Amino acid sequence: MTLYVGVALVTAAVLLFILQPVVKGLHASLERDEDELTETEARKRVALLALRDVEYDFLAGKLDEEDYRSLKGQLTAEALAALEADEAARGQGGRPADGDIEAEIVRIRAGLKTGFVCAGCGFTNEEGSRFCSSCGHALADQAVG
Repeated sequence: MTLYVGVALVTAAVLLFILQPVVKGLHASLERDEDELTETEARKRVALLALRDVEYDFLAGKLDEEDYRSLKGQLTAEALAALEADEAARGQGGRPADGDIEAEIVRIRAGLKTGFVCAGCGFTNEEGSRFCSSCGHALADQAVG
């Protein structure tokens, strides 16, 4: 009998653990956060770090000159390919599109008109905000223009 109670308790604990995100209403974002690396950014970072490590190993005497030149040539080619792929993925050589810039200007102007741009950090908050979503500065102190 105690075996059945133990199995039931373990099963209940596992179910609660699995269902915890659903019960709490947690969800995974389908959009990329600003601090997340894209695949091309990660590839670029790995290639540049590997190139740096080869330089350090050569300067520390861990690699002879022949191996160093061979590895450096391969890693330089990989790093250049990764840099080109990252720039291509960003489009326009890493610069934002004109439409993106214009949309940002419109958003900032609208925030300035409604008075919801934080005087502390310059973040444009949603209409009706009482505190800055970025730094927490009180927006009620600002004059609405």
